[in-house]
Amino acid sequence: MGSELIFRGHEAQPVDDAYSPKPQKPWLSVTRPIHYMLREQRLVFVLVGVIIASLFFTLVPSSSSMSSSPYEALPISYFERESRVPAYHHRLPAVHSVGKVPLGIKRKGLRIVVTGGAGFVGSHLVDRLIGRGDSVIVVDNFFTGRKENVMHHFGNPRFELIRHDVVEPLLLEVDQIYHLACPASPVHYKFNPVKTILNCVHKTNVVGTLNMLGLAKRVGARFLLTSTSEVYGDPLQHPQKETYWGNVNPIGVRSCYDEGKRTAETLTMDYHRGAGVEVRIARIFNTYGPRMCLDDGRVVSNFVAQALRKEPLTVYGDGKQTRSFQYVSDLVEGLMRLMEGEHVGPFNLGNPGEFTMLELAKVVQETIDPDARIEYRPNTEDDPHKRKPDISRAKELLGWEPKVDLRKGLPLMVSDFRQRIFGDHKEGATVA
Repeated sequence: MGSELIFRGHEAQPVDDAYSPKPQKPWLSVTRPIHYMLREQRLVFVLVGVIIASLFFTLVPSSSSMSSSPYEALPISYFERESRVPAYHHRLPAVHSVGKVPLGIKRKGLRIVVTGGAGFVGSHLVDRLIGRGDSVIVVDNFFTGRKENVMHHFGNPRFELIRHDVVEPLLLEVDQIYHLACPASPVHYKFNPVKTILNCVHKTNVVGTLNMLGLAKRVGARFLLTSTSEVYGDPLQHPQKETYWGNVNPIGVRSCYDEGKRTAETLTMDYHRGAGVEVRIARIFNTYGPRMCLDDGRVVSNFVAQALRKEPLTVYGDGKQTRSFQYVSDLVEGLMRLMEGEHVGPFNLGNPGEFTMLELAKVVQETIDPDARIEYRPNTEDDPHKRKPDISRAKELLGWEPKVDLRKGLPLMVSDFRQRIFGDHKEGATVA
């Protein structure tokens, strides 16, 4: 019987038009992630990662607790005025006079320029700023300043000295500007008035102040102007308050200096009101201490140098004119508090202790030479009869008042003058 091949390809096959999907397995959505985690030891790696993260956050303190502590010492007013202060205030909260730097956090130093920083007051200010940890740039043309006043800072990486006249523009990146540059000695502005009016008044007090204010505006720095009690002239008010407008002779022998400082105050306030520059104004009264010029015409340096040289103490007029004398360290403290404070000023910075010229001469005699004699000479023109600061505003708003009495500060100045006058020679040696 032969085999028979039967082809059935063309036979009609029954077709079911209805689609029936594959039934899903129960609990598939639960078992699939479990199978995925169990394959290739993925679960082990996850557990190890969780353990490491837990150990890290347990041993290392959170950054939020560290970042909040520096601001706990700040007053609420700091945040209220945050939108209108220069950028350096935001990164240096510990600079403000209110509050202290939290333990363990080092205060970041500022970058500060001091014009006239090689002078008598400026060099002492530089010492304090360097000692505080700031970086200081001294700008001085050495017209009255002395390089010896700042030589002890040479080699310090936070100290720079630029021989420059502020009447020429200067481009620097700084946080604060102390503008002290100006010849303040009566010897310069009385005996060389033409040169003084050009260099001190028109240039230093006007052009120089404009240049420094322009720098402050460009870089957002705070600007402090050191004005003078001479803006009060020969005052009719005693003691003098900051609200007193003064009694100045605009054509007198002293007017070149008086009017120059009054102009500088005007420019400073114009930049504050018109350009939004943060400014501070200090009106400095008679100041004494080491590093004063030996023959600058000021009464304290005159008396001390004359007594050391065995010369008669020169008293002009009847010697009843009064002055107030503050030690230089007190002034520097006041300037720094004013700069770090929140008040524009002006502020009187001086010692309210009042002495007549004869009383000062007697203190010098007691300190140096009881046998020193007094020589009277005719009084100078426009010499103020009385000069005494009212410092109640500085006491209230800056928490500042002088600490060094004349009888304590004068011996320190005498020691410096004796060394500079005689050097290694004895006190009785001849002085050229």
